[in-house]
Amino acid sequence: QLQASGGGLEQPGGSLRLSCTASGFSFDDYSIAWFRQAPGKEREGVSCINGNDGSTTYPDSVKGRFTISRDSAKNTVFLQMNSLEPEDTAVYHCVTSDCLRVGPRATGTWGQGTQVTVSS
Repeated sequence: QLQASGGGLEQPGGSLRLSCTASGFSFDDYSIAWFRQAPGKEREGVSCINGNDGSTTYPDSVKGRFTISRDSAKNTVFLQMNSLEPEDTAVYHCVTSDCLRVGPRATGTWGQGTQVTVSS
């Protein structure tokens, strides 16, 4: 189970960086995705980093604004979120996944997410 952190309240146009950590687990061996779920909406995959080659994928809704990265030394996966919009408000989770062309498919256990609220 992976642990997401770093959420909070941010104004529109601002930035946040989320972190995903785990113990006894090497991120280098797995593909990791960030998902989000807002009240009343379906869960949406917002980024994925491939464990084999480090390639990344994003949906159009966040492309150019969000960046997923992996720090092997810290065994942490990050999600840098820039130019935040109120529509980005959601609970964000990280989970082991398959990075498919149509979007990530979660393969691991869902842990506790972190709340991101974008509001003025």
